[in-house]
Amino acid sequence: MTIGDPAWLQLTPETALEPEMPICDPHHHIWAQRHEPPAYQRYLLPDLAADIRDSGHNVRSTVFIEVKAFYRNHGPEAMQPVGEVEHVNGLADEAASGKHGPAKIAAGIVGHADLKLGDRVTPVLEALQAASPGRFRGIRHSAGWDASPELAQRDIQGVMSTAQYRAGARVLARMGLTLDNSLYHPQLDELAELARAVPELTIVLNHIGGLVRVGPYANRDDTVLAEWRRGVATVAACPNVVLKLGGVGQKRFGFDWLARAKPIGSVELANTLAPLMHYCIDQFGPQRCMFESNFPVDKVSYSYTVVFNAFKRLSKGYSASERAAMFHDTAARVYRIAV
Repeated sequence: MTIGDPAWLQLTPETALEPEMPICDPHHHIWAQRHEPPAYQRYLLPDLAADIRDSGHNVRSTVFIEVKAFYRNHGPEAMQPVGEVEHVNGLADEAASGKHGPAKIAAGIVGHADLKLGDRVTPVLEALQAASPGRFRGIRHSAGWDASPELAQRDIQGVMSTAQYRAGARVLARMGLTLDNSLYHPQLDELAELARAVPELTIVLNHIGGLVRVGPYANRDDTVLAEWRRGVATVAACPNVVLKLGGVGQKRFGFDWLARAKPIGSVELANTLAPLMHYCIDQFGPQRCMFESNFPVDKVSYSYTVVFNAFKRLSKGYSASERAAMFHDTAARVYRIAV
């Protein structure tokens, strides 16, 4: 699968709006080859650095999110994800040198560990910390499961309710680490139950709560959006959950942007996303929301310039401090990134 063909993206050129606004991009990936489908083409540090530089936006720092890349090819299976954090920490050192511009890329690193190990996840987390003592902030254990064959199964059905997953989550909390989670919106009640069961754990819910509008959820917006809104409100009632605003360029969100002859621009994108984003912000509050690029996954639908222009357009009605939270401060606080 091609990631945002440059010639195609250039058909919708834009200049960065409010180019001085500080941004911490809390969700991106880097890979040479993924260990699971879909098999996107490679996206390496220079590619991300170029997207940030060419966007014109003031991206001061970023957070790398695990993507099952750069795993060790030896040793116990549970320890193999340590290789990803080791590799990305080296890339972060390279970025910190200024070689790729002023942005502190991967200033925070979120790796992977299998929480189903329960208490036995402790040595894995310790190894991840040792691999990046200054940048490792937590793990992502995606829980996405749905009966539809059109959706990828990230783990077993009901994994967040299992005793093992919750025991692993408690280990995370004791170690002061965060849990990123990517799931599908019918699972939001299950996430809320996890958040209530482990209230001392900071949970970062990815991609506006995993709205799905394909497969059995296609062409049913009245019902599907009502279910999504109810689930978002349920999770928002848990004070230990924060939300990422973005990730909507993926096919499962049901938009046609990646199939267009010309890429979407930020005005249309902002107008389309505003009802979804405003609902999320109203439920969580700006202090628990952060705008994300989800690059390069979302690059199949729009450029880095366009997506952050859209976020800036749709957030115009919020105060300066609220916008600062959503574009930078919430992410910097949650992932403990020095300002």
